[in-house]
Amino acid sequence: MLIGGKKFSLSVNPNARLKDPTAYTVVGKPVLRSDVPLKCTGTHVYLQDFNLPGMLHGRVVRPPSIGAKLLSVDESSIRDIPDVRIVRRESFLAVVSRDEWAAVCAARELKAMWSEWEGLPGSSGFDRYMRQAPVERDQRVANRGDVDSALPKTAKQLSATYYWPFQSHASLGPSCAVADFKDSGTTVWSSTQNPFGVRGNLSTLFGIPLEKMRVVYMDGSGSYGTNGADDAAADALLLSRETAQPVRVQHMRHDEHGWDPKGPAQLLDVRGGIDAGGNIVAWETQMWLPGGPPGQRALVGPETAGMTQEHGQGAGAMTLNADPPYPAPNLRVILHQLKETPLRLSNLRAPGKIANVFAVESFTDELAVAAGMDAVAFRRRGLTDPRALAVLDRAASMMEWQPRPSPNPRAAPGNLLVGRGVAYMRYKQAENYVALVMEVAVDRTSGKIMVRRITCAHDCGLIVNPDGLRNQVEGNIMQTLSRALHEEVTFDRSRVTTVDWQSYPILTFPEAPVLEVALINRPDQPSYGAGEAASAPVAGALSNAIFDATGVRLRTVPFSAQTLREAMSKA
Repeated sequence: MLIGGKKFSLSVNPNARLKDPTAYTVVGKPVLRSDVPLKCTGTHVYLQDFNLPGMLHGRVVRPPSIGAKLLSVDESSIRDIPDVRIVRRESFLAVVSRDEWAAVCAARELKAMWSEWEGLPGSSGFDRYMRQAPVERDQRVANRGDVDSALPKTAKQLSATYYWPFQSHASLGPSCAVADFKDSGTTVWSSTQNPFGVRGNLSTLFGIPLEKMRVVYMDGSGSYGTNGADDAAADALLLSRETAQPVRVQHMRHDEHGWDPKGPAQLLDVRGGIDAGGNIVAWETQMWLPGGPPGQRALVGPETAGMTQEHGQGAGAMTLNADPPYPAPNLRVILHQLKETPLRLSNLRAPGKIANVFAVESFTDELAVAAGMDAVAFRRRGLTDPRALAVLDRAASMMEWQPRPSPNPRAAPGNLLVGRGVAYMRYKQAENYVALVMEVAVDRTSGKIMVRRITCAHDCGLIVNPDGLRNQVEGNIMQTLSRALHEEVTFDRSRVTTVDWQSYPILTFPEAPVLEVALINRPDQPSYGAGEAASAPVAGALSNAIFDATGVRLRTVPFSAQTLREAMSKA
């Protein structure tokens, strides 16, 4: 479209001389975001605000359990709500109206009979379930030396288990889409992160020729991966086709939390040993991950209508950073990929890496404690990359870190215990360098955890826009702090039970800590960006700080006050 549909007939010289970074006049200078004033004044048009002439509002009536089938509908139950149409296709049930509130009321009041279904294992004890579930395949992710022969000969051996639960994208604005189905050409407005993929999926699902299918991206209200936006697009398109009018579908909060695809649960068993000098001799990680959705349930499409698109959750990204960044001559990392998952899976910010780094950095701290060493010094001894050492030293100096072993609880006014913790990682072992230090205070009686201060050193190579980079790093840290402290998707035998902000809480403004970020610019190095990296060390640093303050090691997320209170009572 840029040059009238023609191709760029330009040869690219890979040996072209690049501009010297010292001559840059734009790169490296802060550029403020043009959308912020509009968003602060409420004038930015989100997808949720978008309208078309003659548009109907749709609401999907979800079944009481994930696998339920629709048996009957009592249309008379909404007879008193005017101008509402019921749309049913197999087990897909929805209402549409010109008035949005009428659609909301009708969806709430419409009586329907569904079949019973209890096919979920339940979230209570799901970590134990993962160990016993059928395995699709075992994969050796990393292997060197001989762990089995080396470990028994070490001076000290440790083992620990870490668990990360299913989590929701928890977008502040529930997913939305607008669709206008026409034989001459169909258009869908969506906040999907993958408009070309959704275009292809909708084309296949609805039998629309690709050349007659268009997906237009619009900003949605938050997401860190594939949330319910793609489902809303399919919902809206189905309703537009059935009504021959443009339809806007806005998910309700219980739709978003109850039915969006989830970030996977992860279970990691780690064992390792150190020699008399505190050096890591052997390390083994065994990890369990849910497999592809059973029956290849779709991330796109109203599956209860019998319209599904094959989709699998690849394990490759989930195993990154499962090996430690510190030298271990005997190392083994094994993935146990399960055959099935109880809930639909989706990429959620830094897929796999957050849980992996949580396990690796927590266990590294446990080895440091066993060696009687300071946590920063223990890590420094194993790192040789100057960039790794630079971020670790910078984050520690910003917190005025004083070397000492952990735990070392420091009493503070208000019945509080204060501690600090550190975590480091190189994203995917090949990209950004990030180190994080946290100071926390724990209420001795209630177990409430208050993160007081966070220092972060971040090296992503060449910095293009320091203002945007700082925003991204801060957002990574704050959102993952919420995930580590509060967030867990729970489910019974039939359905997800965390379907509102009370049952699925997120970080609140009063909980936000003081956050200091040091951006280390490397103009002579490639720029890796900062999409997810700073999120990975958060849970590890937090866990280590809690241990330093209390002497209690939390290995299961979220770190709730009740969990810590019970752990301290048993210590």
